[in-house]
Amino acid sequence: MTGDSILKGIGLRILAAALMATMGALIKLAETLGAGLADTMFFRQLCALPVVTLYLWRTVGLGAVRTQRFPAHLGRTAAGLVGMCFTFGSIHLLPLAEATTFQFTAPLFATLLGAVWLREPTGVHRWAAVAVGFAAIVIIAEPGGHSIPLASAGVGLMAGFMIAVTSVLLRQIGRTEGAGTTVFWFSALSVPPLFLFWLTDLRAHPPMVWAILAAIGIVGGMGQIALTAALRHGPVSVIVPMDYSSLLWATALGWLLFDQFPSRSTWIGAPILIGSGIYIAWREHRRRLSSTPAVPQSSG
Repeated sequence: MTGDSILKGIGLRILAAALMATMGALIKLAETLGAGLADTMFFRQLCALPVVTLYLWRTVGLGAVRTQRFPAHLGRTAAGLVGMCFTFGSIHLLPLAEATTFQFTAPLFATLLGAVWLREPTGVHRWAAVAVGFAAIVIIAEPGGHSIPLASAGVGLMAGFMIAVTSVLLRQIGRTEGAGTTVFWFSALSVPPLFLFWLTDLRAHPPMVWAILAAIGIVGGMGQIALTAALRHGPVSVIVPMDYSSLLWATALGWLLFDQFPSRSTWIGAPILIGSGIYIAWREHRRRLSSTPAVPQSSG
């Protein structure tokens, strides 16, 4: 990969982080204006589907949606919907910056799942990073304090855990399925159950709220595409740490739109949590490099 390509990948990932933070702000804005969890989840997927389909049509073609692993996509969709419920729920319950910070626990849970579920070798360095990361969560949640209610912190932690579960499933599906195929089927398969969920809590909204709900799906779909496209231009170890820039966007949007600013404990704990996540990504990168056989050099 060339330097220009890697810079493009970094730029796309930063754009994706900004779009996802914007989607979070729109979810919270819709909630403050009377929209419920069913509203935000259903319109997130419904309005993202045309965006994802158009992207596939203009890039790899609609033939990319063909799959031989439909049951695997059903399992990924089920996990993704549970994760979305907790992720959106944390946005409803917590300030934007704190809700975003709890999502950064995903690399910690992914390390645990990799060791227990996939039997991946996990050295003392990554275990230490996991321990430091969870210590940072204790600092952020401030048990016994007045910063974050315990139940809300639990929802945030479950969001991070389900993001990790989904990432493990995606790693397995990705061995045979393209990223575009996976994104399409998640959007398509999640719309029918979310429609039934939406029917259980139908609400009348003014036009502004309907527009915000549509924007949640459009912005989320664009962010999903940018997340996927970024990985074509650079290694995971370089591209994925850009996700942490979403905390800057979430902090700014929370302050501008809701007059919410991160607590002192979040300012202390978030950099520690981010540092542990980046270290885990770096160690994973080193492990994969060391496990990849060297390519013999031609003597010609």
